[in-house]
Amino acid sequence: MACPHLESLSLSPPTPAQSVYREDCTQCFDSIDCPEGLDVCLQCFNGGCVSERTHSQLHYVTRSHPLALNIRRTRKHIVKDEPPAKITKLAIAAETDADRYEMDTSVRCHECAIELDKTHPKLAPLVAGILSANTFSRQEEVKAWEQELTSCEHILLLQQQASRKLESDLGHCSKCDLKENLWLCLECGNLGCGRAQFGGVGGNSHGLAHATESGHAVAVKLGSITPEGSADVYCYQCDEERLDGDLASHLAHWGVMLADQVKTEKSLTEMQIEQNLRWEFSMTTEDGKELKPLFGPSLTGLKNLGNSCYLASILQCLFDLPAFRDRYNLPGADLPDALDPAQDLETQLRKVAEGLSSGRYSKPDSDVIASEHSPEIPHQKGLAPSMLKHLIGRGHAEFSTMRQQDSFELLQHLIKLITRSQHPAPLKDPTQPFRFVTEQRLQCINCKKVRYSTMEQDSIFIDVPLEKIPQSEGGDGDTYRAVTLEQCLNRFTAQEAVELTCPACDSKVGFTKRVQFKTFPTTLIVNARKMTIENWVPRKVNVPVIVADGPFPLDEYLSPGHQESEEFLPDEEQSAAPAFAPNEGALDQLMSMGFPQNRGEKALHATGNSDANAAMEWLFAHMEDEGIDDPLVIPSSGGGGGGGGSDAADPEKIETLGAMGFSAPQARKALKETNGDMERAVEWLFSHPDDQGDFGEESGAATESKETAPAGSADLPANFQLQSIVCHKGTSIHAGHYVAFVRKQLDPAEKPTWVLFNDEKVVEAGDVEEMKQTAYVYFFNRV
Repeated sequence: MACPHLESLSLSPPTPAQSVYREDCTQCFDSIDCPEGLDVCLQCFNGGCVSERTHSQLHYVTRSHPLALNIRRTRKHIVKDEPPAKITKLAIAAETDADRYEMDTSVRCHECAIELDKTHPKLAPLVAGILSANTFSRQEEVKAWEQELTSCEHILLLQQQASRKLESDLGHCSKCDLKENLWLCLECGNLGCGRAQFGGVGGNSHGLAHATESGHAVAVKLGSITPEGSADVYCYQCDEERLDGDLASHLAHWGVMLADQVKTEKSLTEMQIEQNLRWEFSMTTEDGKELKPLFGPSLTGLKNLGNSCYLASILQCLFDLPAFRDRYNLPGADLPDALDPAQDLETQLRKVAEGLSSGRYSKPDSDVIASEHSPEIPHQKGLAPSMLKHLIGRGHAEFSTMRQQDSFELLQHLIKLITRSQHPAPLKDPTQPFRFVTEQRLQCINCKKVRYSTMEQDSIFIDVPLEKIPQSEGGDGDTYRAVTLEQCLNRFTAQEAVELTCPACDSKVGFTKRVQFKTFPTTLIVNARKMTIENWVPRKVNVPVIVADGPFPLDEYLSPGHQESEEFLPDEEQSAAPAFAPNEGALDQLMSMGFPQNRGEKALHATGNSDANAAMEWLFAHMEDEGIDDPLVIPSSGGGGGGGGSDAADPEKIETLGAMGFSAPQARKALKETNGDMERAVEWLFSHPDDQGDFGEESGAATESKETAPAGSADLPANFQLQSIVCHKGTSIHAGHYVAFVRKQLDPAEKPTWVLFNDEKVVEAGDVEEMKQTAYVYFFNRV
């Protein structure tokens, strides 16, 4: 029977700009690897499963798109008679789908319930176009990468000192007895040991010390020189590995002939490859024992999409929480009626929730092993949350890239997106359990009068005290003393002095300020900031934070509130208020980090005068702005201290912000707070996600009379217990690797167990004390 839809429908191959969802279903994680395969719509290229959920059939019914290409993929079984080739450069070549899989395709019509001839002149180019088009996510499991080396001005302008033969001096470092990892200064011929390397290669950094003292920039690693002319060349001025096009002549100047050299040590490239592979695939304890893989409900891994471990670790912690599971894991519920499911946040959050919670995809895969030394221990393939990653990053300057990101910044961004999305009854906003209220108490030192103010938050920053261990106590100059979580919370709630003029007694002696909890959340999120500023660049340092394993009370950090004996400070008149008064405490903190006062004031003004952390992030993003060091100038306005005249409430600007997802009251207030500056208004909105905005004079009375219960609870006792952590390894929060540790009840008869989620690999964690000490984001549940 002929299909009338084939002739009546206008069909054309996908263009480069169109997304082709031919890897997994847009509404669940069933994929082309399932026995039934995946249907790709021939009209809009949506991917739909054909298993018991029949999302392909649902797409046909709701969109009236009857024709689909079914794709099934099976793994090839290849017997290799020869050993794999030795890695010789910093490149990991990716296998193609053709190398690994067999692909079976067929075209069917849902309405006619028949299979069509895929060689039909109208179908053949369409099928070929779908199979060859770029998929929504990258096809390769291992992304090819190559490190490109270039020369630099220090090498091109190298001036070598008087020539002399150094053969008798090439036995060991000039400052110590090390005989390996030796670097030859190409300018003066000094021989110094390098920095200690992973893999047990020793070094005392005497080569670096020589470069620092002498100013000589370029050195070559002796053991890496080959007769072909390749070697490790490093420029200490650039702090980068470089390429020396005249290496042969530069070495001959010191009597080192390339033809006589024999490579005796691993190059930096080879060690980097080795470390990269070990980092990605090794899942062992320190004594070499493989960690036990886990499978089942709520034990599903997430595949690394290329520097996406920051997202995977946060998702594992969030969807372990009851609020997120109850909100998005809705088996049996109707799916959202989204025109494009891949572009709908609600659909993709439900997809991830079901995928992580159900256990349907948490199965051993013989193609995924822990390491080459233990091929008998398989891991799961992991889910690829590419559609959700795309949605989260859409329109964001950082999260839309493939670069590594700060996992805590991603968490804050995701909370904002979810808060602004719809939660129809009886469904609840899953971020509500994160919210609580802090109370700030200001007291004049002279007249003792007080002022209280509150702020709703969804997390807290704790600045971890940094105290280096002196060398006399075994420190190496870059190790820090361990601190307890209690010490960090004491620091967070400690009383501090601020310089302000008292509106009651006009004293300039100053105020004391203290921030405490007015209410506590159900789930407390804590970001441990272990940062130091070096040459205007933030650097993460390793400061162990000790956290108790059992419940601990936070009762002592609850604010007692206003006392009967305390007298309030008078309210400041808006008309008399200055156009902008920077947060003195935050400004002092910024200046103590080395930022000039003008920069600090501009940053605070741009970020809503909230705190030093937000201002610091703004500063790093605007370091190159023209006039960044000029004094802050605020245009005069007729709106009083809050700023904002007629230009601030420009209807066109409010409409523009509304198109970005903000309500009219939020847009109106943001524009008033920033004197109508659109760029700063957007930054203000993202810095104040919980501010309901300015509803205008006509609704002012109603707004004032409306009583809303504060977020969180002030009930005591307030006991909390660590539930999950996001751990970061690396010297920068924008590099390195993120993993998640989550406390799971694997056996009802046993105590909860810590589970390590390292991308797609899910294992029973061994000793987690080190991970708890070096965690970056903590999730504490109230118990």
